[in-house]
Amino acid sequence: MLLSTALAVTLTSCGGGSSATSSGGGKAAGYPLTLTSCGKKAEIKAPPQRAVSLDQGSTEILLSLGLADRMAGTGTWTDPVLKGLEKDNAKVDRLADSYPSFEKVLAQEPDFVTASFLATVSKGGVADRSKFAELGVPAYVSPSDCAGKDNSGDGDGRRDKTLTMDTVYGEVRDLAKAFGVEKRGERLIADLKGRVAKATKTIKKADASGTTLLYWFANSDAPYIAGCCGAPGIITRELGVKNVFDDTREEWPQINWETVADRDPDVLVIGDLTRKSQTAESAKKKIEFLESNPVTKNLTAVKKKRYVLLSGQAMNPTIRTVDGVEQVADALREFGLAK
Repeated sequence: MLLSTALAVTLTSCGGGSSATSSGGGKAAGYPLTLTSCGKKAEIKAPPQRAVSLDQGSTEILLSLGLADRMAGTGTWTDPVLKGLEKDNAKVDRLADSYPSFEKVLAQEPDFVTASFLATVSKGGVADRSKFAELGVPAYVSPSDCAGKDNSGDGDGRRDKTLTMDTVYGEVRDLAKAFGVEKRGERLIADLKGRVAKATKTIKKADASGTTLLYWFANSDAPYIAGCCGAPGIITRELGVKNVFDDTREEWPQINWETVADRDPDVLVIGDLTRKSQTAESAKKKIEFLESNPVTKNLTAVKKKRYVLLSGQAMNPTIRTVDGVEQVADALREFGLAK
């Protein structure tokens, strides 16, 4: 079950921290405040009124917190917006489907910038955080992309510490605090935790423990397959199953299809993306490839059509990882691999 429209409305309409300044036009209570993310501090002098969210994961947290009226733009999308947030999302300018230019972001006169990935606010992305800092714009990066993770290589990073949903919840708390809506943040976290608990309660982990999964995000030529310890690892651990590539701590290593065939997973969890930057982005294209390629067409999961289609955001460390837990749990029962 996806985040409901009712929850989004509740978060918007209920109290939970207001951005009102003190009488006489003074500073808002609790400001300035400092958030530390990915090794750098961002000082927020007042509740943001013109935030720009540069990745879809961060965008959906802000929208889920009922903050559309305090957002000046978004960028970098892989999927349609989370169900229930369509109306609020339509109120916010989409600056680009991929990285917006630094100039286009600055044209929105942002007073706060947030991103899900360090690469988005580094060289090669929108702009390095230092450039925003020079202009007095605080920039925040999700701790999910940095805590216990080494991003110094050429790929998508390596997890030295296993990611948990607590880190995702930490991002929700940080952003709620930045905007002065802490109570909304706690309500959102409670809802997400409740959904995880409900999904895992319906799966007998001992019954599913022998089931093996493979997570394919994108690219058919040199597929990006999930390692042990990112968002797919959260799904795997919560449901008591096994990732066939849990012996690598790389976030999304590129692994050849012959190695995939050797490990022959019971279930294929595949990203159903709407972006067009890699080969085989959509689930349809991925399945067409799997069922026609001589190396993959004889995989157990392919022959039995055991496919679980997840959004890209569910396979990234975001609030939608909870959707991934729910959808994989439902599929395991449907395939008769869990009770």
